[in-house]
Amino acid sequence: MEAQTSKTAVVNSLQAVKRKSGKTYGQIAAETGLTNVYVAQLLRRQAQLKAETAPKLLKALPELPDHLLEEMMKPPMRSFDPNLIQEPTVYRLNEAVMHFGESIKEIINEEFGDGIMSAIDFYCSVDKVKGVDGKDRVVVTFDGKYLPHTEQKSEHMLSRPQGN
Repeated sequence: MEAQTSKTAVVNSLQAVKRKSGKTYGQIAAETGLTNVYVAQLLRRQAQLKAETAPKLLKALPELPDHLLEEMMKPPMRSFDPNLIQEPTVYRLNEAVMHFGESIKEIINEEFGDGIMSAIDFYCSVDKVKGVDGKDRVVVTFDGKYLPHTEQKSEHMLSRPQGN
């Protein structure tokens, strides 16, 4: 529980720096060359800040103290609060994936074969566009590497001694 409390304190501090800057995730993303969702992940300690990106983030958020910058460069504990599903936006995103998921899976299999989309080698962004009716629309892009399932042949399993 102490680690979670510590993470919460760090996230609260990071969010305070962002608020004080007056910048949006999109503005920080443009200044750092990252996606807006990845910036949000960094500031929620759901992603690790890489050394080569740290100077760009510090330039975008000059009020970011060294101790928080150092904390952001450590591998994070990627987790979520199970109550998060009750938040309406998160609930609707989950609902959309559950509703369209089977069809998306079938199209992935049809286009690529038997496999999945990585959530590790993965990019995500949120964009605002105008619909044909002139109303604002949300575009969520998932851009993940395709990972084929492998046929599990014992001869390819190098961790097992091969029988004579």
